[in-house]
Amino acid sequence: MPVIGFLRVTSLNDSAHLVTAFQRGLKEAGFVEGQNVAIEYRWADGQNERLPELAADLVNRQVAVIVGHSNAVQAAKAASATIPIIFVVGNDPVRTGLVANFNRPGGNVTGVTFTTVDVTSKRLGQLHELVPKAELIGVLLDPNLPEFDVELRDVEIAAKTIGRRVLFFKAASPSELNAAFGSIVQAGVGALLVGGGPFFLSQRQRLAVLSARHAIPSSYTDREFAVAGGLMSYGPSQTDAYRRAGIYAGRILKGEKAGDLPVEQPTKFEFVINVGTAAALDIAVPNSMQLIADEVIQ
Repeated sequence: MPVIGFLRVTSLNDSAHLVTAFQRGLKEAGFVEGQNVAIEYRWADGQNERLPELAADLVNRQVAVIVGHSNAVQAAKAASATIPIIFVVGNDPVRTGLVANFNRPGGNVTGVTFTTVDVTSKRLGQLHELVPKAELIGVLLDPNLPEFDVELRDVEIAAKTIGRRVLFFKAASPSELNAAFGSIVQAGVGALLVGGGPFFLSQRQRLAVLSARHAIPSSYTDREFAVAGGLMSYGPSQTDAYRRAGIYAGRILKGEKAGDLPVEQPTKFEFVINVGTAAALDIAVPNSMQLIADEVIQ
């Protein structure tokens, strides 16, 4: 029975929905965990420094393919130049050096992107539409992400377009997240744009609680944030990206080479509004916005 290595910096509890999506993609490709494929899961529980050790463990286990997000895949790529590697990343894999190009990645790496950087302008515009009186918009970013600088630059450009001031804050750990919100409140931020990345996704419930506690309308990258109580989200579907990664894993198990499989780009985007959270923040969501939303959470 072939073995797949599944590597993430988060914990299982934080990523169960992504595992389910990956298993669904595997099934579409003809593989069911426990029947004709095994999956070895490795979780770093929020500790980036553990990823090289966990990646090396999967290599020693002689898995047939490794699946992981950006930082996890960098560790896997450093650990093996022969085992096929599938990434699921929210950044440009060419810019970060994961592959040579999108159409023919080459080497032993390919995957799926759900890049959130390209939708920054739209997210900022949506937040401005919902909270037009917010003169100062906070932007919370994870400095450990490979495309941190790109995300920061895109926000600055988008802010100039709508004529609003933005103030940047950084957080890469739970303690830094609490400190960041203290600074956000002290600065008098009227709305908050939260960047992408596995750390923020793992902290989605805490982010929703902190935003509600301080009455700060916040926009996020992924549907799971709105489900956890966040005000709104817009971006490519990460769960769909993991489903497609599962399909790629199945194709590789059937004999295709990772380097011959083109990098897949986002195809499914989701706009989600939590009107219950909006009501708690005393925000009236326009009918026009609710009509174009893919999902309205009561």
